[in-house]
Amino acid sequence: MAVFEYKGILVATGKATSGHRDAENVKALRVQLRKDGVLLTTATEEKKGSSDTKANAFSLKRFLERPSVADVALMTRQLATLVRAQIPLFESLSALIEQTEKDALRRALTNVRDTVREGTSFADALKEHPSIFPDLYVNMVRAGESSGTLDAVLLRLTNFMEGQAKLRGKVSSALAYPILMMVIALVMISVLMTSVVPKVTSIFESMQKALPWYTRSLIVISDFTSNFWWLILLALVGGTTWFRRWKRTADGRLSWDRIVLRAPLFGQLVMMVSISRFARTLATLLSAGVALLPAMGIVRNVLGNAALERVVEDATGSIREGQSIAEPLKASGYFPPLVTHMIAIGERSGQLEQMLENVAEAYDTAVDARVQLLTSLLEPIIIVVMGGAVAFIAFAILMPLIQMSSFVE
Repeated sequence: MAVFEYKGILVATGKATSGHRDAENVKALRVQLRKDGVLLTTATEEKKGSSDTKANAFSLKRFLERPSVADVALMTRQLATLVRAQIPLFESLSALIEQTEKDALRRALTNVRDTVREGTSFADALKEHPSIFPDLYVNMVRAGESSGTLDAVLLRLTNFMEGQAKLRGKVSSALAYPILMMVIALVMISVLMTSVVPKVTSIFESMQKALPWYTRSLIVISDFTSNFWWLILLALVGGTTWFRRWKRTADGRLSWDRIVLRAPLFGQLVMMVSISRFARTLATLLSAGVALLPAMGIVRNVLGNAALERVVEDATGSIREGQSIAEPLKASGYFPPLVTHMIAIGERSGQLEQMLENVAEAYDTAVDARVQLLTSLLEPIIIVVMGGAVAFIAFAILMPLIQMSSFVE
């Protein structure tokens, strides 16, 4: 069985279409497509060796064409609309394939459609593409298929994905400007220390006069930066490489994530984002009909923090033994009392999903306020640090000149 990349024309509409299909040969491919109402124009067999090489090699084009969360969310909303209109799933997927712009998403949908046509469930077909459709997506679709509410589950899943993308965008955009300012400050100071300061301080050395301690310190720093920049660069690269390898280990990731949660400025923000993600994801899964224990396993994988993942894993074990959700979360010390109290109330009242939604909304609002606070604090701090460094350099250069000019007079 070979894999063909084909192009053709839809007989019903006359529009061009393309995709990937398994077939014995081109003739068999043409027969398959004709049954689907597609007139084959070109077909190219994908070689296994070349396709594996392409899959393992980094490709800028593939990276740029990788579907984003927003792309998958838009596709999901469109699919929900088609399913709600009682259009068969196979035809709905075919319609989505025609209008999907990202090649990676189009190929995945084509494979999903062909797998569904062979009798596989929609969730199992999606599971073959974990890079595009994660476990959260697959399990919610599975719950929607089993309960006969696929359209409602798809809409709920779309709202969840859009909310997560919006939250991630808020945090990223708020931190982009301070990070840019830090990079510019480092570049400016590096240029001053390696290009400007050595030329000015050479005048002081030729005069053989006693210099203030701050000017001598500036000269030492400038000489070291100019002469051993390669050593600084090597130390940065080596330190970064070691840190990344250490962070990939289980103990290293756990230790680092614990440090992040205790960080003075960003730790609280990371905690708020994680709690919001935990509450909204769990609420979405439970509302879709996913059982509590599988839902907790999925939630654990979307937190992005090893310390909190361990808390959820321990809570899952406690729940399996008959405890409530709130008790192990409260005992961990990571989840605030307000959160565990609302979860406990939701468990007792039978409105756990609604309480989790309330927690997520409250923490989304808290994240917005926290991001604005951090942004308002970081900008003046960076400006003061950058201005202080430039002022130190200017002071260390100008003061000896002023002293020498007064000595000459």
